[in-house]
Amino acid sequence: ILRPISMMTPDMALIAEIMLFSEGFVMAKVLSKKMTGLFDLMKEQMSKQDHYDYGLRNTKSILVAAGALKRAEPNMQEDILLYRTIRDMQVFLY
Repeated sequence: ILRPISMMTPDMALIAEIMLFSEGFVMAKVLSKKMTGLFDLMKEQMSKQDHYDYGLRNTKSILVAAGALKRAEPNMQEDILLYRTIRDMQVFLY
């Protein structure tokens, strides 16, 4: 009665790009690739502890926070804004 199924891993770069576009970022394509590359490096190089979360939930939280910061400071450079959001939201983990 159990049937085999197949599942795919989500394309984090595409999800991040769409979310950044929806939050008003113009450079969303470039920034999404940089962000997912950074998260991939952190996954590989950090220890495998539970409090290091680089999944979809954490990515979405960072992108929503970056959108809020973008609305608060619309003239700030987008790459600096995203890096600042990542730093602010990840620093408590260490």
